[in-house]
Formats: sequence, structure tokens, C-alpha cells
Amino acid sequence: MNENQEALRRPWRRVLLAQGLAVVALLAAVYLLALLSPLRLSLWLAALLQGALAAAIGWRLGLSRWWLWINLAFLPALWLLQQAALPGWLYLLGFALLLLVNWNSLGERVPLYLSGRRARQQLGEWLAAREQPAHFVDLGCGAAGTLLHLARRFPRGRFIGVESAPLLFLLAWLRCLSQGNCSIRYQSLWHTQLAPFDAVYCFLSPVPMPRLWAKACSEMAPGSWLISNSFAIPGVAPDARCELGEGRQTELLFWQMGGADIR
Repeated sequence: MNENQEALRRPWRRVLLAQGLAVVALLAAVYLLALLSPLRLSLWLAALLQGALAAAIGWRLGLSRWWLWINLAFLPALWLLQQAALPGWLYLLGFALLLLVNWNSLGERVPLYLSGRRARQQLGEWLAAREQPAHFVDLGCGAAGTLLHLARRFPRGRFIGVESAPLLFLLAWLRCLSQGNCSIRYQSLWHTQLAPFDAVYCFLSPVPMPRLWAKACSEMAPGSWLISNSFAIPGVAPDARCELGEGRQTELLFWQMGGADIR
């Protein structure tokens, strides 16, 4: 893969490319319209047209669905904010908050997905069937909702959350201060050693799953479990599945390391 192709794999670069191409296409359309017709586009209509073009280009570039909605709404949202005449510092604050929450989506292509009530229940039932207290890690724990639910249900277990989005880490860390068997690490999942854990849970995206599988195979102990919410590992059949049917959360997928039989 050459350098240009590698660059386009990062979603924010494709987003910028889609936005730029849409602006160029819109300017060309406005110029032609001015030459051929007395009609003029309003700024609001032009913003909507640019958003639609950016979404379409982003789809052709292979962006995920949620990025398409961002492309669609970006320029119209800027126009609406401009009409509201808000102070400039609010824009900077909003951008900073979005960046601090969605940090992982830029470099690792892992957007913020929150595990739902059904996933928490099923994880709890699965842990309840284990013979020993869990040593459990949530890779990308977000605000630690799932982690706290499990830590409170299983006080003899040890629950670790890993989060590298700064604002989410701070929120998760504060929420877990009073829970003695639960702690949060400000750390990339790729820098987390998986060997100590008998259960590794994640709700990431399709992109990192092959790399995560290779990491799990090299680090996790025989008999330990890798659990993914909704996203499969290409070419590797799970040892068990648990249907969720809750929004975009389709199922829990379980792989036992070392090929041991599932209980």
C-alpha cells in the first residue's frame, strides 16, 4: 500500500477530502448557474447541497454511516450557529469537548459506542456462571457504565477499565473512585497487557478487530476469553454467541483462547 492510500485509510482525512471536494463541486455549480440562469442559491440551500454532496462523496470513499451524517450536517450546522450569533468561545469549547470525547475515532477509527442494558445483563449472567471471581478488563470503557454495573454485582471480582479519550477517562475515573474492586487506566488498548485477565471485553468497530485478535493470541492465557460486542473477527468463528437485538448491538461474540471447550 503506497503512502497516499495509507493516508486515506484514516477517516478524518477522508472526511476532509469529502468536505473539500463538495465545496469545489458546489462552487462550480454556483458559477455555472450564474452563467446560465438568473436563479441564485440562498446560503441555506447552498449549505444543504454541500452537505449532501459531502455525504455522498464520503460514502464513495468508504466512510462509516455515522461519518456520513457528520458530513451532511457540518456546513448547515455552521450556518445555523452563525445565524444565532453565539460568542466565539462557545465554538471553541464545543470543538474541544467533541475532540476530548471522540479522540479514539481520529487515530484508531474507534467511535464512542456505549454498551446497552441487554449487553450488561448478558455479561453479568455469563460471569455468574464462572467458577472463580473474574479478572475482567473493558478495552475502551467509555464512562464506565458497564464496568461499574459488573463490579457492583461481583464484589469479589477485579474490574479494570482502559480508556484513552481524555474526557471519558476523567468521567470514568471519578465514577469508579468509590468502587474498591474497579479502577480505570488512562491507556491505549494497544499498550494494555492482556495476560493477567481471564475475560477481555470490547465494543470497538470492525477496523481494529483483526489486530486485536493477533494481540489476544499472543498475550492471553489458555482458557481466557475474548468478548466482542457486535463486531466479529474476520475468518475466526466464535465459540459462542449471545443475541442482543438492542439498537446497533446485535450480539455478544465469545472466543476462548487455546481452543478449550466452552461451558
